[in-house]
Amino acid sequence: MKHTTRKNGYKQAGISLIELVMFILIVSVGIVGILSVMDITTKASADPMLRKQALSIAESLLEEIQLQPFTFCDPDDANAATATSTAGCATTAEVAPLGPEAGETRYAAPLFDNVNDYHNFSLPAPPGIRDITGANISGLAGYSATVTVAEIPLGAIPAAASLFITVTVTPPSGAADNVMLSGYRTRYAPRAVP
Repeated sequence: MKHTTRKNGYKQAGISLIELVMFILIVSVGIVGILSVMDITTKASADPMLRKQALSIAESLLEEIQLQPFTFCDPDDANAATATSTAGCATTAEVAPLGPEAGETRYAAPLFDNVNDYHNFSLPAPPGIRDITGANISGLAGYSATVTVAEIPLGAIPAAASLFITVTVTPPSGAADNVMLSGYRTRYAPRAVP
């Protein structure tokens, strides 16, 4: 506490009005600064639930794709399980290109039956994320997903025997909060056909 002696001999105790106003002003400026930083941080961060859901969607779609066969021939080809090159396919028309063969879809026969079939596959919003039967998944209508598949060498494994899969999921909050997962699928023995 501050003590000052006045001309008439009385002592003044406490703080002056000017000191009080300066204190309030400084504290107010500090609080406004902290709140504005918190506001910017909150706006820039993704909703954790949206991000977790987008990550779960990406993980399940990537796993679904990686579990598909990766054969030299389309799995519908009679020689798909035994062909050791594209020359071993029963017909050259069934050599598996990037992208689905005519009429194949994820939801109805004829179904996607090879990793290659998922190239350029998308689940637009709306209707959003659907399960393998084509049914909309409740609560995921605002999400969208896209898949790309590319032949990329992986170390000593040539590009023709290695596919790089990228799954991108966009939550309802927009492209700034995209979740992107990537993985490889290599051609290895046995090349089982389901």
